[in-house]
Amino acid sequence: MLPFRHPDAALLRSFHQGRTENMSEQELEVVKPEHRVHGVDHAAFPTFNPAATVRFYRDILKFPVVHSICAAGWGPEDHPDFIHFFFDIGNDDRIAFFYYFGLEPFGDQSAPGDAWARLTPDTPLFKNSRHLAIHVNDEEDLLEYRKRLDASEWPVEMQVTHETIESIYTHDPNGYMVEITRSLRPVTPEEDFDAVLTIDALVDVFEAGEPTLDALLTRKAELIVARAEQWESAQLPIRDSELIP
Repeated sequence: MLPFRHPDAALLRSFHQGRTENMSEQELEVVKPEHRVHGVDHAAFPTFNPAATVRFYRDILKFPVVHSICAAGWGPEDHPDFIHFFFDIGNDDRIAFFYYFGLEPFGDQSAPGDAWARLTPDTPLFKNSRHLAIHVNDEEDLLEYRKRLDASEWPVEMQVTHETIESIYTHDPNGYMVEITRSLRPVTPEEDFDAVLTIDALVDVFEAGEPTLDALLTRKAELIVARAEQWESAQLPIRDSELIP
């Protein structure tokens, strides 16, 4: 059997020209390919130990913290407050984690496998925090994928506008949650800076045995006050190792 070879750019151009040579300029302007996704936006997982997670990805691997979202009173009444935080893994891709404040690990922590494999059947709905998010460029493309899914056996289960993105969600035939997402606006340097502070505060309150959202916000305010003078004199050196505790 001959090995599979992906068509090269010249062949794809020729194929495209053959399909569009009889189209008007106006028609050509609106033609979009079937394949409209642009790689991984983020892969997300739950964590029961955010301090160790931050040490591993930020401090050992040196993946910068680039975004964080704190949510209180989100979703159903029994849904705990949580933080969703992201590390840059290159090429505009990110790995992200959810920490649900005060939530103890589910399942036998001595069992083999990862945190997900140890989850028990009575784990709440938010176990769906494990998912893959795939990036599209704009609203038109997001709605195109919604149309495709809604016409299939796997319709969109929810469409959510977050702080900086809009997303649709479904589960694939294997039960894995899939998110397709578009950016609403760029993340600002100030938001990146805020994420660094937020994660420093998260680590502090978790290790102090007080993992609540209120405690995180209080600790974050303390860090702002403690570091303000040094930021002004040193032009915002924001890495945790470069700043006073």
